[in-house]
Amino acid sequence: MANTIKGEVGILSLWDATITTPAYLPIACATSHTLDTSTSIIESNTKCDPGVTIKQAGVFSYTISLDGQYLDTTSAGAPDLDTLGSHDYLLALQQTGAVVEFELDTGLADTTYYGDAIISDLSLTQGSGDEISTFSLTLNGSGAIVTTDPNP
Repeated sequence: MANTIKGEVGILSLWDATITTPAYLPIACATSHTLDTSTSIIESNTKCDPGVTIKQAGVFSYTISLDGQYLDTTSAGAPDLDTLGSHDYLLALQQTGAVVEFELDTGLADTTYYGDAIISDLSLTQGSGDEISTFSLTLNGSGAIVTTDPNP
């Protein structure tokens, strides 16, 4: 029987080469994330096989979406998240069009995903009353997902 994996052990991080010791740093206070992969389908019909549709795999693509809490990284004593991972830092990256390197730790000792992506969507939600401010992020994959760290 296979063991289940608790979702809380999966962590999405981005590579930060600007710090003294470059490392993957988790996106601040994520509450959930989703890896969505797809392969397009190419269909063809020929006179050789009338009435039969032939299908083959097309282009592989993926997105990663994340929900998290919007944090104050500017006040005294705030966690040092403006280096990477806060909404404000992600917004700055998005505006430059930078390709980011990600690490998606699945919680399995032998399975971690790595890849490159562009921040295609970033939204900030601030309700009223007793609601915590949140943000949503979408990373649009560029290239393949690999299981070997490109930054060993």
